[in-house]
Amino acid sequence: MTKIVPVLLAGGAGTRLWPVSRDALPKQFLPLVGERSTYQETLLRVADDKLFGPPIVITGADFRFFARRQAEDLGIDAMVVIEPMRRDSGPALAAAAALARSQNPDAVVLALAADHIILDVEEFRATCLAGLKAAEAGKIVTFGITPNTPKTSYGYIRRGAGIGGGEVFAVEAFVEKPNAETASRYVAEGYLWNSGNFLFRADVLMKELERFEPSMASAAERSVARAQTDLQFLRLDTEAFGSAPQKSIDYAVMEKTDRAAVVAGNFGWSDIGSWDAILDIAQRDKLGNAVQGTVVTEDAHNCVIHSADRLTAVVGVDDLVVVSTPDAVLVVPRERAQEVRELVAKLKSAKRSEATDHRRGHRPWGYYDSIDRGERFQVKRIVVHPGGMLSLQKHHHRAEHWVVVRGTAEVTIGTDVKDVHENESIYIPIGAVHRLANRGKIPLELIEVQTGSYLGEDDIVRIEDVYKRT
Repeated sequence: MTKIVPVLLAGGAGTRLWPVSRDALPKQFLPLVGERSTYQETLLRVADDKLFGPPIVITGADFRFFARRQAEDLGIDAMVVIEPMRRDSGPALAAAAALARSQNPDAVVLALAADHIILDVEEFRATCLAGLKAAEAGKIVTFGITPNTPKTSYGYIRRGAGIGGGEVFAVEAFVEKPNAETASRYVAEGYLWNSGNFLFRADVLMKELERFEPSMASAAERSVARAQTDLQFLRLDTEAFGSAPQKSIDYAVMEKTDRAAVVAGNFGWSDIGSWDAILDIAQRDKLGNAVQGTVVTEDAHNCVIHSADRLTAVVGVDDLVVVSTPDAVLVVPRERAQEVRELVAKLKSAKRSEATDHRRGHRPWGYYDSIDRGERFQVKRIVVHPGGMLSLQKHHHRAEHWVVVRGTAEVTIGTDVKDVHENESIYIPIGAVHRLANRGKIPLELIEVQTGSYLGEDDIVRIEDVYKRT
C-alpha cells in the first residue's frame, strides 16, 4: 500500500482565541487542551508509519523555527515548507500537491488543519483507510463529521449516492453556515459538518486546479520549481507564490468539482474556532467547567477558564469565558465568544501591541519575556536553548546589563570573548558590537536590564546571524 503523505496547514492566526492566540504566535502552536499544542497532536495523529509517510508542514516564515522545534521535540522529522505570504488554503494546498507529486507521481495527500482537535485517533485513522480507495480512484475525499448538535458556526455537507458500496458518498452540495433553525433541519436530515480536511491524489487535485483555477495551479508549480533550501527549510518562491489568487480550496475546487466525495467521521472533532468550542471537547469538572492552568472556582457553572501563568479565581458566575495571560485578561459570555474577533480588530485599530504580540517573544534561539518596563529601562528574562546563538549586533540607544542565573553564557563584546557563569554579570555599553551564545547542554537563563533613551525591538543592527535574519 502506498503511504499517505500528510500535509499540515499551520499558517493561520486564530484571532477569536485571543488573548492566548495572537498573530505573533497563533493557536496551533499553543496547548489549548492538554499539555501539547494542537500542531503537535496533529503530527502524532499521522505518526503511524504503516499508513503515513513523513509529514509536510506548510507555515509562514515567522513560525518556521517553532514548527521545526515542536516536531523535533516529538522525534518527528517533518519537511517544513515556508509560504512567503498568506494566500488562504488554496495556494498552500496547491503548492503541497505540486511538491508531493514531484516526489512521487502517484502520491496520495492527506491535508489537515494543524489547529483542529481530534479525540479518537484510532477512529480517525480508520476513517482515512475508509476513504483511501476512493481517493486512489480519483475522488477528492473530504471528511464530514457526524453532528452531535446543531451548530451555526460550521459549514455542512449534503451526501449523495454511495460510492463502491462502502462508507464513501458523493457530495451532493456544500452548504454555508446556517442559522439555528436551518442547522436543526440539517442535523435531522443527516447532513455532515464540513471539517475542511481532505484526502486526494496529488495529480488529481492539480488537474482540477488547472481546470478551475489555472493561474493558481501555475503559480503553485512555479513556486515549487523555484523553491530554495533555507537552513532546514524549503522556501517557496515569493514572486510565483504571490501571483496566486487568494482563495480557499473550498471555493477554488471543492464547490466546483464533480470529483468531490465524503466519508463520515465519528472521531470527536472540533476546529476550536472560538473559546466556547472548548466545552465540546475538553474534560469538565462536576459543575461543567473546562479549566486549563492554575484555576480555582467557587459556585461557577459551565465556564471556560484558561490561566496562562497565574492563579485565576472565579466565583459565583455561569456560562462565562475567562482567559488570563501575563498582559491581558478576557471576560466574555460564552454565547458571545464569536465577537472576540471584532474586539481584536478594535485593539489593532487602536495600535495596541497586545492585539498581535505576546509579552513573551519567541526567537529561533529561544525566547525572552518582558518582565517590567518604565521610563528609560526595561527588564527581560532571556532563555537560550542549548546550541542557540543570538545575532552579532549592536544598539544605538541602549546599554544592557546581563546577570546569568542558570547555565553558562558565551559573551562576545568587540573582539573579546569570555564565559559568564551563574551568579556572574556583564555590561554591554551603547554601540558595542556583541553576541550571546549557549555552548552548553542545558538552557541558558539570564536577566537583562536595558537602560537608554529608546528600548524598542527595532533598535537592533544585525551584523551577522546564523539564522539568516540580517
